[in-house]
Amino acid sequence: MTVALWILAYGVTANFMDEYVRIAKSIAMMSLKKFVATVVAIFSEEYLRSPNNEDIAKLLAHGQNRGFPSMSGSIDCMHWKWKNCPAAWKGMYCGHIREPTIILEAVASYDLWICHSFFGLPRSNNDINVLERSHIFFELAQGRTPTVNYSINGHDYTMGYYLANGIYPKWLTFVKTILAPLGQKRKLFAKAQEAYMKDVERAFGVL
Repeated sequence: MTVALWILAYGVTANFMDEYVRIAKSIAMMSLKKFVATVVAIFSEEYLRSPNNEDIAKLLAHGQNRGFPSMSGSIDCMHWKWKNCPAAWKGMYCGHIREPTIILEAVASYDLWICHSFFGLPRSNNDINVLERSHIFFELAQGRTPTVNYSINGHDYTMGYYLANGIYPKWLTFVKTILAPLGQKRKLFAKAQEAYMKDVERAFGVL
């Protein structure tokens, strides 16, 4: 267990474990493979998959109860520090904080289930660049997403959406907050949207 967790958490090589816990490379690799296989066997059926129709219905119902009909979750990006980034790549993976990071795009639900993730682009990209390379709307483009119907302000819609921050484009699949809202109605909407956007922030915090 110690060998597997060290390799996964710190990105060290199997040879490193020989110096730390006196375990040979072959045993370290075998332990890592068994650990990963066990995680997949236990959690893949419920967590390591895309949402099915039952999951989507549950997400949409919860969004309805929170005042956002047909909401599928919150989307955002975070920067994951890459401690062992090769020196030749640091220029591409560094930003203003001068530490190499990798971008993770994720959609998280109210119960911290990450139902979409796209990981690996360097820090030199922003959220829009990540979105353009992400596969988040692949099912939508193929016409395989479940049909939803709801009406807001007299307009009828037939697809779900994600709560997003201000950098995301003005697409029907994103609902963003209102900057500098004027009036009680707009202030109430902005407060609710920003509160529920914290679902994905909480998921990042747990990670």
